[in-house]
Amino acid sequence: MLTLTDAASMAVKEIVDRSGAPAGSGLRIDAEGDTGTQFAVDIAPAPEERDAIIEQAGARVYLAEQAAQALDDKTLDARVGEDGRVAFDVLPQRI
Repeated sequence: MLTLTDAASMAVKEIVDRSGAPAGSGLRIDAEGDTGTQFAVDIAPAPEERDAIIEQAGARVYLAEQAAQALDDKTLDARVGEDGRVAFDVLPQRI
């Protein structure tokens, strides 16, 4: 299952909190196309029916089925650029 670094957990929580979304909202990740190497990210008030749910350090991430398969052995990391924008990186999990 996808794991989150501390930086990613903080970023997800802050993005969702700042959006004004209702309590229980999370960041939803869905795979785009058939390759499973590009992803769409959006704020969702709740997971969709077949979404995997990841909760870590107060952050909620909802993974669409294809995204969950593609990210099963990955770690989500985050970094903040000089312009204040958050960029997410998908890294291999450390065993």
